[in-house]
Amino acid sequence: MKPHFHKIPSTLQSSFSIRHDIKPDFGNVWHYHPELELHYIIKGEGVRFIGDNISNFTPDEMVLLGENLPHTWRCKDEYFQNNPDLHVEAMVIQFLPDCLGKNLLSLPEAYLIPKLFEKAKSGMVITGKAKDKLAELMKSSIEATNLDRIIILLSILKTLAETDEYATIVNGKNTFYQSNESETLRINKICTYTMTNYKNDITLEEIASLSNLSITSFCRYFKLMTKKTYYDFLIEIRVSHACRFLIESKLPTEMICFDCGFNNVSNFYRHFKKVTGMTPLDYKRKYLNE
Repeated sequence: MKPHFHKIPSTLQSSFSIRHDIKPDFGNVWHYHPELELHYIIKGEGVRFIGDNISNFTPDEMVLLGENLPHTWRCKDEYFQNNPDLHVEAMVIQFLPDCLGKNLLSLPEAYLIPKLFEKAKSGMVITGKAKDKLAELMKSSIEATNLDRIIILLSILKTLAETDEYATIVNGKNTFYQSNESETLRINKICTYTMTNYKNDITLEEIASLSNLSITSFCRYFKLMTKKTYYDFLIEIRVSHACRFLIESKLPTEMICFDCGFNNVSNFYRHFKKVTGMTPLDYKRKYLNE
């Protein structure tokens, strides 16, 4: 997807940004920025889009995003129904690679930090003890001032640079460029419509009309923006929801199949294995074992 450039608010008094968000949802604008981002979800569930990856997110998930890596977190439909008891909560740190000075990155003792920034370009899901330690450091940084802020950021970078408790999110490092406003509105309209209507039969005629394009032009446009066909994109969204239902509900797999927009069970099994590399039963067993 062609993402929207997002300008991170900054002040002369701060070399990096740290915030604690509590709000109805995470929005749905597909965007990127030159700052790296450490994003820790405390409350909230749904589907996240990072680079060319579509996956579920749940509470207690921590992700490090490299510079200019496009992303958005789309909450479950329940979060958009004005329920005052339902909200998201997250801690977010955003910083430029040289926010502590370019000389820091060239110090021999800091050689792991440039390596970390390179790994972060593919996105990293942080797990285990490293995640727990980083969550505590992020909490401390919210109230920290002056030199304490710098010390905590260095501790965060040290923990991230030294840990092997992470999983890579995207397969390749894609280069993304700033999109114009009309392209941003169009791709976000397609994404939002698909997320809302994934259970229904969405035809190419329908989605192309929504985009004010012919079917041929739409297919070419979507493949150019996302490096995948629209139906591949739709199937990945349906499978991501099926993964969540397999874990959260006691519904039989056949019922989950139809609830997620697949029109027959054999198609569901085939697509599920293609996207996840395992059968629905194996996926559920793996999650329960973990």
